[in-house]
Amino acid sequence: MFTDFPQWEWDVPEYFNIGAACTDRHLGTDRQNNIAMIVEDDTLGTSSITFAELAKKTDQFAQVLHDLGVKPGDRVLIRLPNSLDYPIAFLGAMKMGAISVPTSTLLTAEEVAYLAKDSGAQVLVTDATAWYGMADAIIETPALKHILLTQAAEIKPHQRFNVLDLAACLQAAGAATLTYQTKANDPAYLVYTSGTTGYPKGVLHAHRALVGRQPAAQYWFNYSDKQQDRILHSGKFNWTYVLGTGLMDPLYLGKTVIVHEGKNDAQKWLDLIQKHEATIFIGVPTIYRQILQKTTTTGAQLPSMRHFMSAGEHLSDEVLTQWHERFGINIYEAVGMSEFSYYLSQSIYRPIRPGSAGFPQPGHDIRLLNPETMEPVAIGEEGMICVPDNDPGLFLRYWNLEDETRKYKHDGYFFTGDYAKYDTDGYIWFLGRKDDIIKSFGYRVSPYEIERVYKGHPDIADCAAVGEEIEKDKLLVVAYVILKPDAKATADELLQYGKQHLAAYKTPKTVYLAHDFPRTKNGKILRKDINSSIATAKSSR
Repeated sequence: MFTDFPQWEWDVPEYFNIGAACTDRHLGTDRQNNIAMIVEDDTLGTSSITFAELAKKTDQFAQVLHDLGVKPGDRVLIRLPNSLDYPIAFLGAMKMGAISVPTSTLLTAEEVAYLAKDSGAQVLVTDATAWYGMADAIIETPALKHILLTQAAEIKPHQRFNVLDLAACLQAAGAATLTYQTKANDPAYLVYTSGTTGYPKGVLHAHRALVGRQPAAQYWFNYSDKQQDRILHSGKFNWTYVLGTGLMDPLYLGKTVIVHEGKNDAQKWLDLIQKHEATIFIGVPTIYRQILQKTTTTGAQLPSMRHFMSAGEHLSDEVLTQWHERFGINIYEAVGMSEFSYYLSQSIYRPIRPGSAGFPQPGHDIRLLNPETMEPVAIGEEGMICVPDNDPGLFLRYWNLEDETRKYKHDGYFFTGDYAKYDTDGYIWFLGRKDDIIKSFGYRVSPYEIERVYKGHPDIADCAAVGEEIEKDKLLVVAYVILKPDAKATADELLQYGKQHLAAYKTPKTVYLAHDFPRTKNGKILRKDINSSIATAKSSR
């Protein structure tokens, strides 16, 4: 087995604040006037902000919250597109001790309302267009008081909420310098992930999570000490993967981040690499497949690039091989989860073994255990990935779900539910969960969320959501529906129903009608046995 990785020594200070660490840390250094972030927006054009400017703006945002009566530990819901306002709000809220709650712009108004109610958020930060489309749908959120709007041409008063222009509020805050002295173990941000109850599950992280991801900075990234790295990320900030690799981690180390807002186009990523001389590109397998299929650019045309990274779903051997042949650089893959970010990864320090997730990063004492006996499994045998509960990168708890927390955090470990095995050389082979979560185009989709929504339709008696493989390593979310007797709904209508009530990435791409599902003797649906052979009709988009 390899033994060349050094022993990692954790240095977690008693007091630590993510907002300050990503901004104020660089004041008075040669990095303070470097560009912290560049946003390429198809509609608004190019914008950027230096570390010094970001420090000032996040101070102002913290002051705005303080002036609104927000206290440490209160939640601030953020629903913004990729923009400079995102780090200002996300980091600024944490600066004053509040808990940032990032959400996706793909969510429907009713989904945003659920998150606002479940998190107990007092403040919602969103763009004006989105707000005026959702205002009436989120009235039943008792804790929510204040709405801070970006890109607002005008502010329309609301009878229920205090609606304010964020830009005007920041300007009024002036030269504020408010940073709350949070401890490393204090709550910092709350992310929502697909849950097994049919509702998203809140995962609460501490400020120490940023320290906990530093092994990844050394053993997954390939930062340079000789130049100012420029990291282009193809994702949206609401996703844990992007919040870490595309916002907190690089900013903490003084790197420049480049993000895009607009239509996803394969050539666009290559154009942005060339325009900004990006040195590191981060994407999901779908993006890499699209670039290979839809563009002709070669590595010689991207002289600044040194490192490609991928996560979210498995990168096929075919894509990995074709990418190296065309660009001359490997794509380094990682595995993570909302509760623990990315902790398994390939590395420039060891050869990539196609199909393997690489190695646990130094500092993360990953164990493969038999969850029934708590004994380590032998090399080559499947074991559940378990993380010692003193790992700085591990989440604090599930939000408002004490039983769920106790279910997965006990006996000194966090039991991830994911299985893997080691080979004789120490490479880890990720096998995934033994549950029904669907991984589609880099998103983790809970079938229970889809089924909960569809079962709310008056014509539906039962529903099962599954992943349908349309080609190797490419899954689509589909739904199988059993109608009630005398129901009139068609598959086409039910396809539209999903579009109206679910985020785009959760919406079934095909709806099948069926008479019954394969089931266990106890009546439980056997999702693994569901396929188009049971369908009586279908509609696809």
